[in-house]
Amino acid sequence: MTITPPALSVFEALESEVRSYCRGWPAVFDRAQGSHMYDEDGHTYLDFFAGAGSLNYGHNNPVLKRALIDYIERDGVTHGLDMSTTAKRAFLESFQNNILRPRDLPYKVMFPGPTGTNAVEAALKLARKVKGRESIVSFTNAFHGMSLGSLAVTGNAFKRAGAGIPLVHGTPMPFDNYFDGTVEDFLWFERLLEDQGSGLNKPAAVIVETVQGEGGINVARPEWLRALAELCERQDMLLIVDDIQMGCGRTGAFFSFEEAGITPDIVTVSKSISGYGLPMSLALFKPELDIWEPGEHNGTFRGNNPAFVTAAATLDTYWADGQMEKQTLARGEQVEQALRAICEEQSGAHFRGRGLVWGLEFEDKPRASAVCKRAFELGLLVETSGPESEVVKLLPALTISPEDLDEGLRTLARAVRETA
Repeated sequence: MTITPPALSVFEALESEVRSYCRGWPAVFDRAQGSHMYDEDGHTYLDFFAGAGSLNYGHNNPVLKRALIDYIERDGVTHGLDMSTTAKRAFLESFQNNILRPRDLPYKVMFPGPTGTNAVEAALKLARKVKGRESIVSFTNAFHGMSLGSLAVTGNAFKRAGAGIPLVHGTPMPFDNYFDGTVEDFLWFERLLEDQGSGLNKPAAVIVETVQGEGGINVARPEWLRALAELCERQDMLLIVDDIQMGCGRTGAFFSFEEAGITPDIVTVSKSISGYGLPMSLALFKPELDIWEPGEHNGTFRGNNPAFVTAAATLDTYWADGQMEKQTLARGEQVEQALRAICEEQSGAHFRGRGLVWGLEFEDKPRASAVCKRAFELGLLVETSGPESEVVKLLPALTISPEDLDEGLRTLARAVRETA
């Protein structure tokens, strides 16, 4: 497929230079359905990006679209702050019945605002309020959002620099396998905690991603996560799992920490919780942590009722019978086999991932961007991740068909070969 870049004058003239995805994908998109997007010139693209993980069930999923249209057509409440509505009740009941009770999770549910970074800010704020301490420990190559509190626990130097001020009250520690197995897990962290001369302020909490998406698809081992949970308990620190991109089934189970058998004190959820790409986020926490005063943390758009409608429909449709997890793991095996074949053919390429999040890393770091560019030219949408954009990141919809998944993987293999 040959693609002629469209005239982008209005975007270039009026939109800020901060725009990014559109630079790698120079097309004007017009329609989307399932795992495909269509530009205004009629070109078709297979989507292995899925709204950065916000579209786990594909574009304009027909079941969710029908629920949303019906709600809007009957003049259902659109904006409700934190008022009680039938849409919110339906979501909470579905979330309790399909997600929390089957997993024996005790969490209270907070709607902190429409985006993932809102959930992270609320989690950090609550942890500090509960423990009466300021410091939060995060991990190398972490990404938790672009607002100031979230940036303070984010590792990427480029994104941190955008803050324009010192980012304080956060301390980074090595993520799993940061030293390639040569250093005992948490040796440095625990030594600092126990040494009265270390200069480390006692942390209120530790925040972690079980799979670092923006950091390069770095997968934490279950035993590492269990050891972290035990360390937090011993040292009186809260454990926050940021499940914004890796939750909602991306790794197989609904929550990415389920495989490790841990129960975090606080969990942040966003992106695909609405199922339809509508803004929505949750902060989940154990009941004893619910010490908020009424209105102490609020926001105008924390009650997105259309998102509640599609979220409830998502849970009732895809998470009532356990089949979604099995399908995701099966699709993941399909991806793993294809990536293994690519790496056997290409020296200097490595892969890693879980469920339906995978990364293809290149020792020749600029090659990842070249692969993504060539993939776009061939009609496949993939992005890079990692501190130096050295990883091609695969995030297909969980509902993608085996045939579409195979087509995309073949296109990726071709893009890799043609950029060698």
